[in-house]
Amino acid sequence: MDLGRISVDIAVIGHFAKDKIIFRGEERVSSGGSVYYGAIALRRMGLRVAVVTRLRPDDFGLLGELKDEGILVFAQPAEQTSGIENTYFTDDMDRRLCKPLGFAGPFRLEYLPDIQPRTFLVGPIMAGEVDIPLIRALSSKDTVALDAQGFVRVREGDELVFRDWPQKQEGLALVDMLKVDTAEAEVLTGQTDVRQAVRELAAYGPKEIVLTHPQGVLVYAGGECYQALFTPREVRGRTGRGDTCFAAYLGRRLTAGPEEACRFAAAMTSLKLEQPGPFRGSIEDVERAVKREDVKRKT
Repeated sequence: MDLGRISVDIAVIGHFAKDKIIFRGEERVSSGGSVYYGAIALRRMGLRVAVVTRLRPDDFGLLGELKDEGILVFAQPAEQTSGIENTYFTDDMDRRLCKPLGFAGPFRLEYLPDIQPRTFLVGPIMAGEVDIPLIRALSSKDTVALDAQGFVRVREGDELVFRDWPQKQEGLALVDMLKVDTAEAEVLTGQTDVRQAVRELAAYGPKEIVLTHPQGVLVYAGGECYQALFTPREVRGRTGRGDTCFAAYLGRRLTAGPEEACRFAAAMTSLKLEQPGPFRGSIEDVERAVKREDVKRKT
């Protein structure tokens, strides 16, 4: 299959989600998934972005928001649109209960359009979307960045629960960059110490690990750990935190080293956390935020 016809910087693969957000007794429906939060963040960085996704045809209108951003969208019809009900229990929005609302089914290699990205961002929202053969096919073509949530977040009845990824040894060996949060890292390694966890994950094969936690982001690359804090003035948009952070890191890594990309990702995520929905600012907004944090750190 020829993937050389359309060149983009990053292609994001995953289900487009129609989520339900419940916070402080109020309920709202929101678009979600890495193909939403991550792709818009990347596009706001001025990058060429493609999205490969699946959802019900009568929900295709939701993709207009991505197209309006200048994102190339390749959508496959599915019987359901994936979605998650997120119920938040604390004001900082860090404790939540997640329930599946729908599942759009697995991706197949033949669903991939004729695109040539510099990086594939594989961002499934729950287990069953992406399998080993697809990861292997992508890894034979370009850099693969993988979000672990789509392999350890498993549908069991009307719940989403964390389970270890049985094929992690085979799967992670095919991955260049891996994204986890603290819960996912513990499920995959059994470690509660995040530095030990990222080292163990790197031993499976990924060259770089991006780990998000309530206070910020930790990057492990080249045997070194880099950290940066989230510094939102208030938290009003917790959903999409990890998707935004990983996308910002990957986008910056196209032109910068891991330490700079870590600080950039933390700054963009901080700005995103202040408002519901995806990051809607500019790359200049993020760079100003990075400079402010650099000044604080030096004083």
